[in-house]
Amino acid sequence: MAGIGSSNYWEDLRKQARQLENELDLKLVSFSKLCTSYSSSRDGRRGETSDTTPLLNNSTQDRMFDTMSVEIEQLLAKLTGVNDKMAEYTNTPGTASLNAALMHTLQRHRDILQDYTHEFHKTKGNFLAIREREDLLGSVRKDIETYKSGSGVNNRRTELFLKEHEHLRNSDRLMDDTISIAMATKENMTSQRGMLKSIHSRVNTLANRFPTINSLIQRINLRKRRDSLILGTVIGVCTILLLLYASH
Repeated sequence: MAGIGSSNYWEDLRKQARQLENELDLKLVSFSKLCTSYSSSRDGRRGETSDTTPLLNNSTQDRMFDTMSVEIEQLLAKLTGVNDKMAEYTNTPGTASLNAALMHTLQRHRDILQDYTHEFHKTKGNFLAIREREDLLGSVRKDIETYKSGSGVNNRRTELFLKEHEHLRNSDRLMDDTISIAMATKENMTSQRGMLKSIHSRVNTLANRFPTINSLIQRINLRKRRDSLILGTVIGVCTILLLLYASH
C-alpha cells in the first residue's frame, strides 16, 4: 500500500509539472508576440503629439508586459518547487529499484524548466532593450519638436549662426590646405636649390677649365633665372587667388 501511495504521489507531481509546463508554454508564446509587436505599435504612435500620446509607463502594452512577467515568474517558481519535490522523492527509501527511470523523468522536467527560464529572460531582455531605445528616441523627438516650435526669429538666427560657423570652418580648412601646399612647395624648392648648387659648383669647375663650356653655362643661367621669375609669378598669382576665394 505504501508503494501504491508513493507511486500516486509521484504521478501527482508529474501531472502538476506537465500542467505548469503547458501553462508556461502558452504564456511564453503570448509574451513573445507582445514583445514582437511592441516596436511596431510604438512606431504607430510616433506621429501623435506629446499631448495625446500616453506615457510609456501607463501604456496598455507596458501594463500587459509587467502583468505577464509576474505571472510567468510565478509559474516558473511553482514549477521549480514541483521539480524540487520530485528530486526529494527520488531520494526516499523504497525507490531504489525505480531510481534510474525516475531520474530520467526528473532530468527531462529540469531541462524543460531551464529552457523556459532561458526563453523568458531572453524575451524580457529584448523587450526592455526595445523600450529603452524607444524612450531615447522619444526624448530626442521631443527635443526636436520643442526646437521647431520655438520662436521663428531665434530659429532664423540660429540657422544663420550655424551657416556662418560652417563657412568659417570651410575657410579655415582651405587656408590650412593652402599653407600646407606652400610649405611643401617651399621644401621641394629648397631641396632642388641644394641640388642645383651642387651641380652648379661642379659645372663651374668644368667651365674654368673649358672656356666654351663657360659660355654655354652663362646661357643656361640666364634661362634658369627667367624660368624662376616665371614660376615665382605663377605661384604668387595662384596664392593671391586662393586667398581671395577663401575670404569670400
